Amino acid sequence: MDQEVAKYFADVIKLAQSIFTQVTYVVDETPERAILRVQAEYGEYRLFVTELFSDGMRKYRYYLLRDNWVEVGFDNSPDPRAIRLKYGEIGAAHTGKYVPHLHLEDKARLLLTEEITFSSFISWLEKNIEKTV
Repeated sequence: MDQEVAKYFADVIKLAQSIFTQVTYVVDETPERAILRVQAEYGEYRLFVTELFSDGMRKYRYYLLRDNWVEVGFDNSPDPRAIRLKYGEIGAAHTGKYVPHLHLEDKARLLLTEEITFSSFISWLEKNIEKTV
């Protein structure tokens, strides 16, 4: 694994352990890609994080759930609704493009965002989600 990616993963794990409880993580790597998966608890919420470095790209998913309700989800996947919102259509020129976006209200609401990091997600979380016990 690239040293820069290894450091980023270590920083994500350390930050997760300082904010959340019941933190578990798995690093899975091959010569072509490196994946970090983190699960944790935040009061009554469950946290799911995926960081993937592959093909020179960084892909991420940061989701906070209460039971099965998606309280918040940041990712940069090729979500058809995000593609349509950004480009006005889903055509051949935009199919498969990674678009940073935010899911709210159990994915009923979608907003475009800038690409974020795990530490930016934590900052957003601390400002917007009250941690309940």
